Amino acid sequence: MAGYSATPLLKKLGIRDDMKIRLINEPENYFELIEKNISNQLVKKNEKPDLIHLFVKTEGDIINEMRKLKSAIRPTTIVWVSWYKKSAHITTDVTEDTIRNYALQNDLVDVKVCAVSETWSGLKLVVPVAKRSKIN
Repeated sequence: MAGYSATPLLKKLGIRDDMKIRLINEPENYFELIEKNISNQLVKKNEKPDLIHLFVKTEGDIINEMRKLKSAIRPTTIVWVSWYKKSAHITTDVTEDTIRNYALQNDLVDVKVCAVSETWSGLKLVVPVAKRSKIN
């Protein structure tokens, strides 16, 4: 279990059995972290996911990957962006504020933060309810 919570990561992330998932740059031990093999839930190339979990190492990664994902994000899509925790002592220019600022400039809001592992934190982004009707 990641972080300080006894809540399993799968539940913290909101991953359900009926969801289609897209993982981007995930760590090799992702299924171990969530304590479940969800490979049968991963989207095919042209499918739109219900949940996206993006792992970034630089601010440039956020910009590039989110730009690619723009057409995949539906009004109800959940986007988790994970970055290196300060306590991981890995050099990065990404912080919670970096992700939040990007989100706010791109019609997304952050609604939750969680520890993903000893190395990664995660910020949950969604389309604000007021803007959901404007997105296809």
